[in-house]
Amino acid sequence: MNYPKIVFKYSWIYDQTWKEGLIGKKSKKYPSSKHVLNYIKKIEKLWQKEERRILLELSKISHLKWESKFIYCYVVGRCRPFSDPLTISVYEKYPDYFIDVLTHELIHNLFIQPGNYQKSKKAWGYFHQKYKKFSRNTRIHIPLQAIHSYIYYKFFNEKRLKRDIKLISFLPDYKKSWQIVQKEGYKNIINEFVKRVK
Repeated sequence: MNYPKIVFKYSWIYDQTWKEGLIGKKSKKYPSSKHVLNYIKKIEKLWQKEERRILLELSKISHLKWESKFIYCYVVGRCRPFSDPLTISVYEKYPDYFIDVLTHELIHNLFIQPGNYQKSKKAWGYFHQKYKKFSRNTRIHIPLQAIHSYIYYKFFNEKRLKRDIKLISFLPDYKKSWQIVQKEGYKNIINEFVKRVK
């Protein structure tokens, strides 16, 4: 089974765009370029220990394949993380939280790998129909949070899972998706997803 190499990158101009966008907003002091580059060195070591097992397990549990050989992950001082282009900010307080955020964004990335949407079209149709009263963002995050729960329990612990839920509880769509996963059970949700993957 193949999996991509995650390549951490720093782009000064990309980072500056985020920095300028945050000026004037309530935000902590923005990390310097040097600080971000040093942070990348730290998280590269953390991720190297986890990369293979997490990426292989994500493919195995979702029944979806990695097509990319490399995925570039841009690290910036501050941002709201997203999957394409994969962009994550510095997390000083909890360095291992970077791994959790990266895993979350890589699940999104796995969903959009070439051919995977077509393979999982029926699964997405099911989730969009079953949870139609909720926002699209909530619906997309239900199978994602279920798969991420599986990773937490298999490789980490419940304490770390609860930290993730707490740290993003200020975002209503994410909070609702976690509530649904906890109520219905991550294994049941994963099963409903994978049985519809071609």
